[in-house]
Amino acid sequence: MAVKQKKNMVKKGKTSKRIKKSFYDISAPMTAAKISLYASDPDELDGKVVKLDLTRSLRGKSFELKLRVKAEDEKLEGIPFSLILAGSYVRRSMRKGADYVEDSFEAECRDCFARVKPFLITRNRVSRSIRRALREMAKKNIEGYLKARTSKEIFSEIMTNKLQKQLSARLRKIYPLALCEIRVFKVERRKEKKEKEEAEVKKVEKVVKKTKEKKEKNV
Repeated sequence: MAVKQKKNMVKKGKTSKRIKKSFYDISAPMTAAKISLYASDPDELDGKVVKLDLTRSLRGKSFELKLRVKAEDEKLEGIPFSLILAGSYVRRSMRKGADYVEDSFEAECRDCFARVKPFLITRNRVSRSIRRALREMAKKNIEGYLKARTSKEIFSEIMTNKLQKQLSARLRKIYPLALCEIRVFKVERRKEKKEKEEAEVKKVEKVVKKTKEKKEKNV
């Protein structure tokens, strides 16, 4: 009896189909990097987190970008949710005879709320009052800048150094800086209203697409 059971198991093993896996391309318009993930089905990659080291593309600035894969209509897109400046880059920028100013706060964007951590290095030693003035001015400026932009726009502007240049120019009025960086930019939570609006628009688009397909078939 045991021999027969083993033979039946072998037969079942031979007839069972193997799931074929292949590489699927993930679109990430913000970067020039080519992303391909190995899976049996595109839906399997939905919600997957991808880490990208942007050191080469940003000419030595060690940013790590995290993307969350979103599968929709057989298309895979990497949605950025975190950008972190490497600690090694920050340590290399530090020098003797200078002070650093850092902060951490939540700021509102057009489509989300994000955690922002600016990092500033002064050219020389400064008093506590100057460091406080730099911190307060940086926070006020960043909050105003983020409120008028979406998270995707902010990710792009941090990577291209646009936000940092604008911030450094404003803070120069208080005290000149040797370094002005955004050490962390991370999406904490999306705005529910915005997501609902986008979902409703997509539903309408799907309905319109189906009606067009039906009309074409009838013709």
